[in-house]
Amino acid sequence: MTSSSDRIFSASSSQITTSFNKGNVNTHLEDTMSASVAVYRNIYTEDRFRQSYGTEDKPRGGGQRFREKIAERCRCSRAACLHLLRERIPIFNWLPKYRLKKWMLGDTIAGLTVGILHIPQGMAFALLTSVAPIYGLYTSFFPVVLYMLFGTGRHVSTGTFAVVSLMTGSVVEQLVPTPLQLNSSSPEAADFEAQRIGVASAVALLSGIMMLCMFGLQLGFLSTYLSEPIVKAFTSAAAFHVTISQLQSMLGLRLPRHTGPFSLFKTLASVIENLPQTNMAELLTSLVCLAILVPVKEVNMRFRQYLRTPIPVEILTVIIATGVAYASSLDSNYDVQIVGHIPAGFPSPRMPALHKLPEIAGDTVAITFVGYAVSVSLAMIYADKHGYSIQPNQELLAHGISNTVSSLFTCFPSSATLATTNILESSGGFTQLSGLFTSLVVLIVLLLIGPLFYFLPKAVLACINVTSLRQMFLQFQDLPDLWRVSKIDFVVWLVTWLSVVVLNVDMGLAIGVVFSMMTVICRTQRAGCSVLGRASNTEIYRPLENHNKCYEVPGVKILTYNGPIYYGNRSFFREDMSRLLGLTPERIRSREKARKALEKREREAVSTVVRLHIISGLDHILYIRKYQNICSIIYWQCLFFQERGVANTSFSSENEFFKSGE
Repeated sequence: MTSSSDRIFSASSSQITTSFNKGNVNTHLEDTMSASVAVYRNIYTEDRFRQSYGTEDKPRGGGQRFREKIAERCRCSRAACLHLLRERIPIFNWLPKYRLKKWMLGDTIAGLTVGILHIPQGMAFALLTSVAPIYGLYTSFFPVVLYMLFGTGRHVSTGTFAVVSLMTGSVVEQLVPTPLQLNSSSPEAADFEAQRIGVASAVALLSGIMMLCMFGLQLGFLSTYLSEPIVKAFTSAAAFHVTISQLQSMLGLRLPRHTGPFSLFKTLASVIENLPQTNMAELLTSLVCLAILVPVKEVNMRFRQYLRTPIPVEILTVIIATGVAYASSLDSNYDVQIVGHIPAGFPSPRMPALHKLPEIAGDTVAITFVGYAVSVSLAMIYADKHGYSIQPNQELLAHGISNTVSSLFTCFPSSATLATTNILESSGGFTQLSGLFTSLVVLIVLLLIGPLFYFLPKAVLACINVTSLRQMFLQFQDLPDLWRVSKIDFVVWLVTWLSVVVLNVDMGLAIGVVFSMMTVICRTQRAGCSVLGRASNTEIYRPLENHNKCYEVPGVKILTYNGPIYYGNRSFFREDMSRLLGLTPERIRSREKARKALEKREREAVSTVVRLHIISGLDHILYIRKYQNICSIIYWQCLFFQERGVANTSFSSENEFFKSGE
């Protein structure tokens, strides 16, 4: 801190040269102790600038903006109705522009390919949801058709998703636990299945209602709170839960499903404890399926640029396994669990278990956010890749309608899926019309082919579940790059992953989101205050701590705070500013005693230039202002708060300059 005899800001009228015949600004600091500044234009305070160039209208309040938006939306005319129709039902917007010759072949091939993949995955993920496989086929049909009508993602494939199915299955198991002894042909078994799908469809209904409410409130931006590190860590950790939960089906064990904290370790312990009871026929079936699925999927991945469509290894495995199980009577001769009866035709509309809604509300919130965040993330990835845009709020409407309507047809929650979306794009899909061909394939299975899968071993579906998680496990490869780019994001990834694995899917996700937000708060709390130095013969100012060739202007102390100022960091801001100005507690007390005496005589002004980023900082500068005269450079947006009386008005606009050079 310099003494009062060393003026921190010395720029008298005789030291400032103003030229009116030049349009540019060129500030030159003479290498003398007088620290004169030459500004080749008028020097503007806020008042003088307003007088010269006028001022824009004051910012509108939230109520006024809301009324204007309602008035704009509620216009009643033919053009407004057509615009609303095209905006809310996007198929009326893109279908008239459809390029039949250019896009039809790609959409047809991609849609049929994804439809074939939906059949085994739908049945497999139904087991993950703890419901009968037929409900997975229903969930692979209705949401696909509805998203084609209302969705904005051209390359998004909706249906069953492993993580959402796992989370829904946890809710189903909590409310309708699996009995240890249950005859699949008994009336009790039918009632048990009805209870389970009633709970699962209730989750879908409530999830859809939540999304529709979020759409009404235009809350599509909430998906941003699930950052990319959180989503990747969460899905990667959930893949471990899926794999461990499928071990009992792959080994032929009949074990109760564990839920809640430490469920992964409880399930793993139960599997290890019951290993002597392994059904060798089911173990052999699983090993053969894995030996087929893993290499072929690797071929599809490595040579996808050479393959017009990926090899449909899942459906081929299902067909072969069903034929072998039927020919060898695996269910009766070796006690192998099979899928059983799959009814043909459409399900009758049925109300979900509405009385369970209060019990599932908390879990459904997490399911809703995960499903929406994954869906929007996938849609944005492929939209950026192909040069179009999606509408996050419209995606809320699309998935909300999909889940709400589908729940009336015994479907569990759906979302965009990683594997099928990737295959849809790589197979040459162009638009949402590919969903039509996907749904046609599933429809044929529902109406005609479904009963033929009666003898399909459940171990095959478990293997399909596990091998479909390959992309989620590969997300570990991103960790080295994440460490190099942002160590904070790396820690967020690690904390989220450990929380999901150790505790539970729902609880781990909540911990990950809270921890991520805490890192943001901590970064804004300790944003840091720096002293700026000037580069020689320029008007460029940079922090001295990072630029050792910049120098502090003699007689001027220029400070910058590297973040917003709010109640959470006010004390840190005041502490940093006091430290940089040398205002220790002892010095403050000394100046407080001398203040009245100093007011009686003229003294030299000690000034500080402060660059602020938010108006709340003005209140905290008053603490310093009692002991230092501050010449403040404030962003013009902050003046609105001063005029409203929100900030302390003891700062005169004559002390509000535009640039540090002034």
